[in-house]
Parts: sequence; C-alpha cells; structure tokens
Amino acid sequence: MGMSVTISTATEDDAEKILKLQYLCYQREAELYGDYGIEPLTQTLAALRTELGEGCVLVARLGEEVVGSVRGTVDSDGTARIAKLIVHPRMQRHGLGGRLLGAIEERLAAEREAKRFQLFTGHRNEGNLRLYRRLGYAQIGTEEINRRLSLVTMEKAVEASSFAASA
Repeated sequence: MGMSVTISTATEDDAEKILKLQYLCYQREAELYGDYGIEPLTQTLAALRTELGEGCVLVARLGEEVVGSVRGTVDSDGTARIAKLIVHPRMQRHGLGGRLLGAIEERLAAEREAKRFQLFTGHRNEGNLRLYRRLGYAQIGTEEINRRLSLVTMEKAVEASSFAASA
C-alpha cells in the first residue's frame, strides 16, 4: 500500500470516523446472528463521544483514514475490559487486530494499572476466538443472550515483564 499503519489515541475528531467504521465492521456479526439490532450497530455518536471521554480509545490510521479501533476501561479491581476491536474489512488478516489489541493492553497496564484483561465475542465468530486464543486469552465463561447468540468471555493476566519497560 505504500504507507504504514500507525496506532494512536483517538481524538474527538475521530468519533464520526470510528462510528462509521464500527457500523461497517459489525455487519458481518449481525448477519452471522441474524440480528441487526446489536449495540455496535445502534450506538449513537453521543454515546461514542462519552466513551472517548471515559475510557481509552485507540485508532489505527492509514494516512488520514481510520482503519481500525479498540476501546478499553479498567475497573476498580484492576480488570481491563476491552471492547469493539474493529479493523476495516480490506485491512483484515494482516495482523492489525493483534497490533491494536497489544497496544490497548500495553496502555491499560501502564497507565491504568490493569491486572487482567477481559473481552467477549459471539460464540460463532471463529475468527475472533482464534485470534484471542492465539494472543493468550482463555475462555472463562459463556452467557446466552438469546436463542441465536451466546457471548464468550475470555481473559488473560497481565504479565508484569511484558509491560514493565513501557511503564
């Protein structure tokens, strides 16, 4: 492509771009479960702006274009909840999802004292499940949302040596 993808903190100016990318990326998930009313497809711009102000939101850029994003928060017990890892369909399968996940883990461990990382995905999303397992996540639970959808919760501990250099 000629340009390298950079990962940085999202700004208020990125909110609309993230929301549009999120809408594009979650179409496949909605199709997989036959439910186009899932939260990522119904989230408002105002709700996304609130997330920008409250949590850690990263974006991946190819030039000026936002081609990926991920969000995270840390609870008082040190559990980092990672959500909405998205990569533009044309950029998938090139390692960008793993880079985004690694970047948010590093940021949440260094800046917000995360002790463990948690995320969830739909039970039929084999690509996500494979990615998360490959990156050290293990399944810790499953919650049935409805007849078509169960959410698989996955977790991994923060390895002290992994992020010590960046703290």
